[in-house]
Amino acid sequence: MFYKPSEPHGLKHGPFKAIVAPRPIGWISSLSENGEVNLAPFSFFNAMAENPPVVAMGINGPHKEGGAKDSRQNIERTKEFVCNMVSYNIREQMNATSANAPRSVNEFELAGLTAIPSTLVKPPRVKESYAHLECVYLKTIPLPSNDPENPNNMILGEVVGIHISEEIIVDGMIDMTKYQPLARLGYMDYSYVDNIFSMNRPA
Repeated sequence: MFYKPSEPHGLKHGPFKAIVAPRPIGWISSLSENGEVNLAPFSFFNAMAENPPVVAMGINGPHKEGGAKDSRQNIERTKEFVCNMVSYNIREQMNATSANAPRSVNEFELAGLTAIPSTLVKPPRVKESYAHLECVYLKTIPLPSNDPENPNNMILGEVVGIHISEEIIVDGMIDMTKYQPLARLGYMDYSYVDNIFSMNRPA
């Protein structure tokens, strides 16, 4: 089949996010200017560069109470955030923090998670996560939107500090079968890494 995204596709649900899959989940912790903690997962997330390391995430749409979503607002105002990587064993807690909760809600408490200090930035990390990327804000890039009430934006951040649990390091490398990073698919579907193979690049 072929369809234009601007026209009806005729399928039960939109297939775009099922096609561009799997996608890692950026579980973003941030602080408001008043020090209020926010934790939210974003599946429009990935690494964009390595030297220096840069991550990108799409934070789209407004908050139900008006204005930008907490994560975007906090990042743009305080210039710091943490990407807490999600593994299979904490999938339920991640999902709990995806609720469209009031601004006053502390998602760490909502999901029964433990907030621990970061090293170089102020927002806390999720203790239960195997890896954390401490980030400083670089820029926001406005993206096209077909709905003026639901803006699309890409936020870029530079990774200035990386934490890795010793539990997932084997022989000096991250063991993906222990890490089991969670990935977002289409619809309400997820996957996680439990089967690895290697291929060397051509000379």
